[in-house]
Amino acid sequence: MEPTDAQPGFWPVAALAGGDLREDDGVWTGALGGRQIVGSEVLRSYWTLAAERQRVYHARLQGQAPPWTEDPVVTQYRFTNAYRAADRVSQDLIKVIYSGTQDPQNVLLRVLLFRFFNKPETWAALEEARGEITVDDFDVERYSRILDDRLARGQRVYSAAYIVPPPPFGERRKHRNHLRLIEHMMTSGLERDLASAPSLEAVFSRLIKFPSLGPFLAYQLTIDLNYSTLIDFDEDDFVVAGPGALSGLAKCFPNADRIDPADLIRMMVETQDEQLDFYGIDFVDLFGRPLKLIDCQNLFCETDKYARVMHPEQRGLGNRTRIKQQFSPNGRPAAPFFPPKWGLATVTTA
Repeated sequence: MEPTDAQPGFWPVAALAGGDLREDDGVWTGALGGRQIVGSEVLRSYWTLAAERQRVYHARLQGQAPPWTEDPVVTQYRFTNAYRAADRVSQDLIKVIYSGTQDPQNVLLRVLLFRFFNKPETWAALEEARGEITVDDFDVERYSRILDDRLARGQRVYSAAYIVPPPPFGERRKHRNHLRLIEHMMTSGLERDLASAPSLEAVFSRLIKFPSLGPFLAYQLTIDLNYSTLIDFDEDDFVVAGPGALSGLAKCFPNADRIDPADLIRMMVETQDEQLDFYGIDFVDLFGRPLKLIDCQNLFCETDKYARVMHPEQRGLGNRTRIKQQFSPNGRPAAPFFPPKWGLATVTTA
């Protein structure tokens, strides 16, 4: 089932699984736009997943031996961190952002070049071949040859997480078209527009005009840029629900027909303490930082996956019935590094 054509991103409640829900069924209820919003049993799982994923995150940072959670689904399957910025690739990106000169052009280039391939090994290969990545050094043909060589040796240059569709710049290979897109963005006045942007939504509106950047990818790149010194907005300013989040929302709130998904996600941010208290769930946050819109959006996507095992009777907006990726820890995570402007004290004890 897909969102209706008349209301993109909204779902008709009659088409969703789930019966009549009452306040005394042990589910949280809230109010939004003059309507009562009733959570399904999946809403408890939303917060359970968030808490258990954070439990695993902190335990691994502290060097504790497994098992890190008693939740069988979190133990077996791979889920992103409850906080987007704590995920491994986002951590690599943030370190890349702050590892070089902070003049705007070079920061913008590093963000685009890293995230369009979304693979730390690709960034490392470019650095190994070219040294420090700078605007003065960037050249589509030179950088293309480096990636051509990796592909010729059977090495991947893209992450499987999410990929920007190849833009129509006339090159025969996808990575060359992406390098052309970066070149186009760097010469389009984007740096100037970012400096004068009044909000996260304004940044998003500028990015979505570029070829191949649909709503989901433009929003993700907006958040990436907001990690940097280029812009500095509260992550609670603006949110765009991706396809996985829409499916998770449908499972958590079957009666929320015709309500803007962004408003539902904002409700989650604003009532997170209330809901955690209602369900009696102990949630350890990110060094004092509460969940933000981007985090709650991502958690709906992860809950959509979690519910395939825990609540197989609950249908979302697609036909997926299983989780593909198994959890396979690869040693103790590196010490976390977050945007310095956040002011997080990330000291952990071994």
